[in-house]
Amino acid sequence: MADRTMTRDGARAYWEARHTEHDELASGGHIGLDRPGNELFYAQRLGTLLSLIGDLSSPAAPLFVLDAGCGKGHFARALARCGHRVDAFDASPAAVDHARDRGGGPRYAVAALDEWRSPWPYDTVVCVDVLFHVPDDEEWAAGLRNLASLVRVAGRLIVTDEDTGRRTPRGAHIVQRPLTAYRAELEPLGLRHTLSRPYGFRENRVGFHVFTRTR
Repeated sequence: MADRTMTRDGARAYWEARHTEHDELASGGHIGLDRPGNELFYAQRLGTLLSLIGDLSSPAAPLFVLDAGCGKGHFARALARCGHRVDAFDASPAAVDHARDRGGGPRYAVAALDEWRSPWPYDTVVCVDVLFHVPDDEEWAAGLRNLASLVRVAGRLIVTDEDTGRRTPRGAHIVQRPLTAYRAELEPLGLRHTLSRPYGFRENRVGFHVFTRTR
């Protein structure tokens, strides 16, 4: 347990420093890209995400969306602009403070993936480029299961990863996990994999995986 606590604390310290030191796009985007490159990267991901969720919500019955690991709130604000009701959280206080300062409609909180609780289920839970930044397998699984518990019947959980075929560490802060690992955790909880859609951005091999709650 002590080793896992140190791993989590180290990851939180890394992201707090990254959100403090980098601008709004690079801190939650790709630190190897310049700002124009990150603008394209965000636009590509947002366009695909909106094609999955919908870019126009009914004022009479808006979708209730959770952005888990929201960073500085780029996607959360975009979803709110589409009329969705958005809750968003991140483990970095610096990122959440920035998001709150920007406003734009979402309700923000500080929490880890396995800590967020809600009195109501969500139509859609999105977790963009977060889970593969959780190196510890038990912490990853706990976070994924918690997100699954927040999805209503017939609702969707949308996560992102590179379908590597096997667990693949990439440095100190990235572990790519195959789709089979996500299915092994989520299918017993009543979520069925219904769609995969790659980003299609340059050499990036990550994509969206959509799971739909069937029971």
